[in-house]
Amino acid sequence: MTTQEILEAARAARSALGLSSGEVRRAALLGMAEALCSPARQQAILEANAADLEAARGHISEVMLDRLALTPERINAMAKGIREVADLPDPVGKVLRRVERPNGLVIEKTAVPMGVIAIIYESRPNVTSDAAALAIKSGNACILRCGREAWRSANAIVAALREGLRANDLPETAVCLIEDTTHASANALMTAVGYVDLLIPRGGAGLIRACVENAKVPCIQTGTGICHIFVDASAEQDKALDIIENAKASRPSVCNAEEVCLVHRDIAAEFLPKLARRLGPDRTAKGLHPVELRLDPRAAAIIPGTPAGPADFDTEFLDIIRLSTKIGKKRNEDARQNAPEKKGMINTPSHICTLFYVIHVPVLLSLSLRTAG
Repeated sequence: MTTQEILEAARAARSALGLSSGEVRRAALLGMAEALCSPARQQAILEANAADLEAARGHISEVMLDRLALTPERINAMAKGIREVADLPDPVGKVLRRVERPNGLVIEKTAVPMGVIAIIYESRPNVTSDAAALAIKSGNACILRCGREAWRSANAIVAALREGLRANDLPETAVCLIEDTTHASANALMTAVGYVDLLIPRGGAGLIRACVENAKVPCIQTGTGICHIFVDASAEQDKALDIIENAKASRPSVCNAEEVCLVHRDIAAEFLPKLARRLGPDRTAKGLHPVELRLDPRAAAIIPGTPAGPADFDTEFLDIIRLSTKIGKKRNEDARQNAPEKKGMINTPSHICTLFYVIHVPVLLSLSLRTAG
């Protein structure tokens, strides 16, 4: 199908989704998860993914190949995520605010579906099911546009998801995948006035900037995923080391991987040598790739590493070789100085703080007016 045909098909499907009950949408989501786990669908997805990996090998890094790769375990995790979305409360029709005026007029703010949501994302196959699940849950049709390296995988995933929609009498075109992976299709989504009710770019700074600057449809400007960990003076240091290594090295290519480590100055002389040893010689001894540390001047006076440049504390590396490390004074001051505004902070019992995203199911707010009886 051409991009225009896909836009028209998704627009035709949006009414059925918007008018469907929460029970029907929940059943469809569970059907989508079941289809992903069926042996035939899993085999088709893995074969498509193998073709994507073969075509991408030599053109993208090993870390990005890992982000592209699917396994039965990862597919099952995708299905688990869909089931978790299915079990969330239905956001459609929820009264968010109610005011009764002295004259008896009742004003309600109610959540209703947007209509058609377009999501442009990079070569991460699992985002296909994540985005589709959130759209269906909130009563929206969706148009997905993935990176070209992941198209075969995403297409096989969409085929499975549509099986769950058909089984529950919802139009399969409620989940569409753009077939054209050139810049032309991305531009078409950005300018699809009358077809796309909301555009969400999920990816790096370049993609987000392009969408914000060129979109003629409503667009959500998301963050780029520069995740920080702060180690307070009262932190349990062994636990902090475990958290930092896991957050940086387990899957460095994903957007919630750690990129910046802030260490309280009162423990820097004690903690930083432990960190350097854990991420360097200890990993090498296990046959694992060491992590390169980019250090501010105070950290560089304590441990060896690469001097940090001006952009290193505001860069999404998505690579195992870099972790920017800085010594701070107070937890709240340094978190505010280094954290992008759209992220938040949480405190764990060990006083290790990490920055995280809050993702909301997209709905439209409407006002309904009526007179109280």
